[in-house]
Amino acid sequence: MAIPAIAPYPMPAETPANRVAWEPDAGRAVLLIHDMQNYFLRAFTPGASPLVELMANALALRELCGGLGVPVVYSAQPGGQSSEQRGLLLDFWGDGIGPDPEDAAIVAELAPRPGDVLLTKWRYSAYQRTGLAELMTELGRDQLIVCGVYAHIGVLMTACEAFMRDVRPFVVADAVADFSPEHHEMALEYAAQRCAVTTTTARISRALAGAVAGV
Repeated sequence: MAIPAIAPYPMPAETPANRVAWEPDAGRAVLLIHDMQNYFLRAFTPGASPLVELMANALALRELCGGLGVPVVYSAQPGGQSSEQRGLLLDFWGDGIGPDPEDAAIVAELAPRPGDVLLTKWRYSAYQRTGLAELMTELGRDQLIVCGVYAHIGVLMTACEAFMRDVRPFVVADAVADFSPEHHEMALEYAAQRCAVTTTTARISRALAGAVAGV
């Protein structure tokens, strides 16, 4: 029931056709860095795709959004959860992250900085029991840019819930990763057709910077 070892696969270079044509706006968006914890990233092969691109692109998005005044929010599951806290996740994934704080920590290269928000996450969606919805309302933001892991689980469920809350999600195809290329592709296809705009790091970076510059 534990996270399986993930064989290297190429990071997608393209996105599926989107059903909608939403454009990101730095004045309306929040960047969510989803579950980029040591425990989850250890399943990937170090120094290989898609981990290399995932890290580089998530870092690029954080730097860009930080510079443009886009709030940066992290989700992270706690370690050492009781069976009551795990709930039905226990049946599918076992005990989850252990009690070692290093396992639950955000990977060092992406560690939250002063001013960033770290939300404790309990279920697939980063909206469940976290205060993300209230935070976005307080900030007056109605767009959510999502990067991180895993694409077909928490990333997709968060995008779906954002959509159902009338928040426009943007799933960054080359800044998420998954168990396999098939899972990755499925998540992007579903998001593009049902609840989100799928985009790339380069495209969303140009759009955000261009909008701020008035281009």
